[in-house]
Amino acid sequence: MNKLAGIDAPLGNTLVRVHIPWYLVTWSRKSMKFLMKASIIFDRIIDLTVILAAILLIFVTLSVGAEVVLRYLLGRPTVWVVEIAGYTLLYITFLVVAWVQRREGHVKTDLVLNRLNPMVQSVVNVITSLICTIVCFILTWYGAKTAWYFFQAGYPTPTPLRIPKFIIVAIIFVGSLLLFIQFLRTTYGSLEAGKNHWRRKRSI
Repeated sequence: MNKLAGIDAPLGNTLVRVHIPWYLVTWSRKSMKFLMKASIIFDRIIDLTVILAAILLIFVTLSVGAEVVLRYLLGRPTVWVVEIAGYTLLYITFLVVAWVQRREGHVKTDLVLNRLNPMVQSVVNVITSLICTIVCFILTWYGAKTAWYFFQAGYPTPTPLRIPKFIIVAIIFVGSLLLFIQFLRTTYGSLEAGKNHWRRKRSI
């Protein structure tokens, strides 16, 4: 015979005692603990990518400055600085996109959104977050396919450095994957905000 666990569930303005199988309660608690740990790990990964992007930004700033001095003052330009600087800027962009999204720092037009009620705002945020999630999934998928293709083919860049192309394309996959996960979190947060507004509206 299955044991039942009692939990308090909201029904209107009152709490009703509901009995459900104990294994569902245990599974739910374990799932929440796992999601919390995964969220903490993901946040740390994003923080590390930002630190790496900051290091790359310092590197590209110093290298370009040195290139200016070498080229225009000493007349001894380098071969690699301009090319590496371009690749580095690509890496910086895709390393920080998920971190910026976590802080809701991407550009958005909220002139109309701010005039809507909180419930409608949550619905709009869920829809836009879902669209962005789908776009990021497509970028992740094709980024992975392209990087793998270049890795197998061994194509280098048609430049003096001849860097393997998969190294350049791989960051598109990594950054899009992180942004995809972050948009999933954003969508979940918007859903929870909508539920809270709905519950407060019902309780009034």
